[in-house]
Amino acid sequence: MTDATSSKSTNPVIAVVGNPNTGKSALFNNLTGLRQKTANYPGVTVERHTGLLKLESGPITLVDLPGAYSLAAYSPDEMVSADVLLGRINDMPLPSAVLIVIDAANLRRNLFMATQVLELGIPTVVALNMVDLATKRGISINPELLGEKLAAKVVPIVANSGKGTAELKKALAKALKESPTERPGLIPEIRTAGRTLVDKLNGTDTTLTLFEAERALIDKDGAAEERLLNLAGDEARQMLTRSRDKLSSNGTVAALEARTRYAWIDKTVQAIETRQASKQLLTDTLDKITSHPLIGLILFFAVMATVFQAVFSWAGPIMDFIDNLTAIIGSQLSSTMPEGALRSLLVDGVVAGVGSVIIFLPQIIILFAFIIFLEDSGYMARAAFLMDRVMRSCGLSGQSFIPMLSSFACAVPGIMATRVIPNPRDRLVTMLAAPFMTCSARLPVYALLIAAFIPDTTLLGFLNTQGLVLFGLYLLGIFGGIFTALIMKRFALKGPTPTFLIELPPYRLPNFKSMGIRLLDRGQVFLYRAGTVIFTVALVVWALVYFPRPETVFAEFDSQRIEAIATLSDSALDDRLAEIDRTESATLLEQSYLGRMGKTIQPVFAPLGWDWKITAGVIASFPAREVVVAVLGTIYSVGGDVDETDPRLLQRLQNATNTDGTPVFTTGVAVGLMIFFAFCLQCMATVGIMRRETNGWKWPISAWCYMTSMGYIGALLAYQLI
Repeated sequence: MTDATSSKSTNPVIAVVGNPNTGKSALFNNLTGLRQKTANYPGVTVERHTGLLKLESGPITLVDLPGAYSLAAYSPDEMVSADVLLGRINDMPLPSAVLIVIDAANLRRNLFMATQVLELGIPTVVALNMVDLATKRGISINPELLGEKLAAKVVPIVANSGKGTAELKKALAKALKESPTERPGLIPEIRTAGRTLVDKLNGTDTTLTLFEAERALIDKDGAAEERLLNLAGDEARQMLTRSRDKLSSNGTVAALEARTRYAWIDKTVQAIETRQASKQLLTDTLDKITSHPLIGLILFFAVMATVFQAVFSWAGPIMDFIDNLTAIIGSQLSSTMPEGALRSLLVDGVVAGVGSVIIFLPQIIILFAFIIFLEDSGYMARAAFLMDRVMRSCGLSGQSFIPMLSSFACAVPGIMATRVIPNPRDRLVTMLAAPFMTCSARLPVYALLIAAFIPDTTLLGFLNTQGLVLFGLYLLGIFGGIFTALIMKRFALKGPTPTFLIELPPYRLPNFKSMGIRLLDRGQVFLYRAGTVIFTVALVVWALVYFPRPETVFAEFDSQRIEAIATLSDSALDDRLAEIDRTESATLLEQSYLGRMGKTIQPVFAPLGWDWKITAGVIASFPAREVVVAVLGTIYSVGGDVDETDPRLLQRLQNATNTDGTPVFTTGVAVGLMIFFAFCLQCMATVGIMRRETNGWKWPISAWCYMTSMGYIGALLAYQLI
């Protein structure tokens, strides 16, 4: 967000923690509004959401930590949460207070992590959220008594409506004035063993907190143990082993923690909570329908068809408007500026480059509006559950389905949608498979080649040949994605298909203010990060197409224009001048660095049957596939403003011949070119967003090389066999 706290802000910090589906993010958005910033924690792909909370005492930095069920740190999200609470993030101070968000209808589950956080000794406020839903279910909670049990202020709230926000702010302001104090642990024997570790190891150049010592004892092979062993080596390992043997005579230390905490939690909940007979709500009936194995699946496909249709077609008019607006701005600049490199840079480089970034926004906003709505309403968890069996055959879980489906419209929002996948390995595999889905940018290329080289005939009286080829290309993309997921899960990202455990949150109406904030955030993340990559590549391609500008070419075509003006008139003169302009553009493109690259690299693609013109078109299309239509239009002297249905371009492609008179586009070349576009990663927007989501260039470059190789092999086989 624009009005965000700096990572080096000196404001006091309050960490917001809680289980998933407790309304933590809704409360964070309610407290901070648009005063937010999204970034990554240093060295990891875990997102950091920070925002300004304005209290009477001054501005406060709120940090929204990833949802977790405990402070046992194994995943990157859990490690980040622990590091923030311990003050181990380099550009972030130790939190002055902690805000714990718990679900009033699920106290037993939520209090497990809450008791762990309280033992850190940081001043704490507990937000008892969704008290309205608890009341509807016949659950009554005594917040004052709960506060006494936890030794912390408990504030009942409804995050979606803002109820209780004012009282919560007062409690936070009061907590900031308190000093950190060590709280007694629920498990004295673990506290004693942890203190022994601290006393013995802190004298050996090892800085260890009591919390880390306890977590190292409890969480075998966790992040706390790993860090301790890295600092103290064999001595620490031996001490951990001896301590665990003493503590876990009746099981593991983790089991001891669970038994002790839940015993205290059960006793506490019994004292502060009363339940009436469970009421049957409308949402319960809806849950039974949407989770039904058959009815739920039918509804799921109906919902996904709506999402797919929206992303694919609803965004179309807006994208056309952006495209037309870009063309109008370019035309205005062209008419007001003298011809030259500066005008071309602004029109064909800057304006076209900015347009190529912004044009993706409608799809991203529409897709994420649906995803956020489905997530916040509680339906997304049920959709993932329904599709889990299908996705497990590919080595993935049900949460990979929606990003894969979204990629049929555009891989950029599809890859961004992998944020819903908590398992890092599954998330990465889904990112690598998503670009194979046939996105809308491939359609102009398919339409051009199918119309030009696939006969418009009918099979069996009702099957159109061209339609079958297009359907086959869609299936080819699906096959490429499934194949990639299978080999990645078996080799490069080897690991078992994860056991799919997911909490089904209650159905509820999303907070539209929170949805708007998150949508704005997603759009800005794309524009600021992926957009910079796309724009840079667009400028590079412009330079390759524009330079050099040989004077001999201009002199030759100027003489042709003079001759035409002297010998022709009226419409014949206009047609001749237009033809000269097109031929001049084609010649300049041939003489450009792009044309020279096409001729230089052409031998590499000669086994595919490509000449330098096809090669140049493919090179130019790497930033965005659909560019190949305009480039081929320029190369074949039809003009750069053509589309895939232009009969002049179709005829030029059909009649194109090599120097020996043989056709350039044989059936094998045409089919091979379609296969190449089906597999190859010709979209810098996708590469840019993949770089953003993986926090590095390793996987984007690997994906580009892998998909290009698949495209090359597919085109080679088609040319040699057809």
